[in-house]
Amino acid sequence: MRKLEMDELNRLSVDEFKQSDKVPVVVVLDNIRSMHNVGSVFRTCDAFLLQAVYLCGYTPQPPHRDIHKTALGATETVAWKYFPSTLEAVEQLKQEGYGIWAIEQVENSVPLHRFKCNHQAPLAVVFGNEVTGVDASVVKACDGSIEIPQLGMKHSLNISVAAGIVLWELVRDREKLF
Repeated sequence: MRKLEMDELNRLSVDEFKQSDKVPVVVVLDNIRSMHNVGSVFRTCDAFLLQAVYLCGYTPQPPHRDIHKTALGATETVAWKYFPSTLEAVEQLKQEGYGIWAIEQVENSVPLHRFKCNHQAPLAVVFGNEVTGVDASVVKACDGSIEIPQLGMKHSLNISVAAGIVLWELVRDREKLF
């Protein structure tokens, strides 16, 4: 086995990325505190060629060196938009025909491995604050909630880890790439 060199990875240029057809998934960040988490989500969205990231409330916005430190340039490739409140972002997405799902532990949440969506419709997923999760008013405005099944004591994951798990499953399921 040989590790691939960077030029063998067939990476898109910034211009090629921006012109590429995107996976119709928007990630909504609801009052995320950590710039490192924001940067990590940007990087994951770039990796899976997702449509956009919506930064809401007091979620930090690029440009900032602490976001850049983990995003590694993904803030230049992934489209993003700021909203003063997450509910404003959710309302706009609804008007544009998106199915909107909170990533949260609530009554009647759908386990991630059982989540089925309309593959023809665009999808938005809302990730919440590191301590309080997705705001209750935002959860109520969503079409439903997806939960990552967990077996240990903590029953919580860092938002960047949760985003990686959920977005991989959504891309794998929607695109049947792998």
